[in-house]
Amino acid sequence: MIDELKSIEKNETWKLVQLPTGKKCINVKWVFKTKLKLDGQVAKFKARLVARGFLQKYGQDYCEVYAPVERMETIRLIVAVAIKHNWLMYKLDAKSAFLNGELEEEVYVSRPPGFEIKGKEDYVYKLDITLYSLMQAPRAWNKKIDMFLIQQGFTKCVNEHEIYCRNTTNKLILCIYMDDMIINGSNEAGMEDFKKNMMNQFEMSDLGNLIYFLGIEFEMNSRGVIIHQRKYAL
Repeated sequence: MIDELKSIEKNETWKLVQLPTGKKCINVKWVFKTKLKLDGQVAKFKARLVARGFLQKYGQDYCEVYAPVERMETIRLIVAVAIKHNWLMYKLDAKSAFLNGELEEEVYVSRPPGFEIKGKEDYVYKLDITLYSLMQAPRAWNKKIDMFLIQQGFTKCVNEHEIYCRNTTNKLILCIYMDDMIINGSNEAGMEDFKKNMMNQFEMSDLGNLIYFLGIEFEMNSRGVIIHQRKYAL
């Protein structure tokens, strides 16, 4: 919980203010999750502060919400392209993806349960950056990373808007599903440079070679790759 609040403060997500007259405050709550490795061992304990976005009203504290995600068929296609060209495949995870999107609307949230401030019980937080479960959070994150990747020289696929390609000496293909990303590339040094740029801009975890993505497991062998969902099915 403390790590989550540190990420929120680092991103300058909110400011402590008194709720203006005529404005409403959206409650927040903690969501806890235990992330497991493929072998069932605990990878990490995760605490996420989320807003009760269902309390928002269209036209008042949110407008546009749509954000694209790629299809499973596209993920398999991207992996097939990498195997055909004998490219490297890595996975990145944005630790606090939705804490990066900039808000266009005026949104206020309550203080996190368990972290009240003595003497300021009637204060709330005014959001400058999105929180998880806000209606507009996925769209705001999508706009933020889209702008960054285009600045890095990537071109967005016209059919699959979460696929980005950079056709330079070091070819790169980036496949994004919200805060999970697959990177394919023809040159390891070029991929490492890109990963460093991503980590400097966003809080990222480098999860190494691609072995697990959205419930799909990838097993490499001399003939190519086997894709299955054994853990997900179990």
